[in-house]
Amino acid sequence: MLDKMTNRLDFHGSALVLRAERQRTIASNIANADTPGYVGRDINFTQALRAATGTGSGDRLSAQDSAGATRSTTDQRHMALSSTLPSSSRPGKLGYTVQTQPSLDNNTVDLNRERANFVDNTVRYEATLRFINGNAKTMLSAIQGQ
Repeated sequence: MLDKMTNRLDFHGSALVLRAERQRTIASNIANADTPGYVGRDINFTQALRAATGTGSGDRLSAQDSAGATRSTTDQRHMALSSTLPSSSRPGKLGYTVQTQPSLDNNTVDLNRERANFVDNTVRYEATLRFINGNAKTMLSAIQGQ
């Protein structure tokens, strides 16, 4: 019985952790917007959440997809970057962002897109927090018999 009540909280808890990781990644992209040769990174949120929750294919997750195209290195002298999230206990892969406009310094960060992604992720993070808070209040009122 307790599993039925906490399954939804587990799902949203995983989503909250992944949103926080994505926020850090986007913030890193914004911070390095003027760094020559910096390649922007992002998390494919849908795939990461499916991996974290162990779900196969779900239609309700497709609306929360983010840009996360992957690229291979172009030269054997390039350093291999880690493709996993910073905390190894959380499943998910970091991908490279797709460059929309070429720049002279080979930086792939589009500041306007990153700001939009940052705001979108923040709103979704807040919505997830409110949902978790609402579920906790509902369970508390049910336990108290109100």
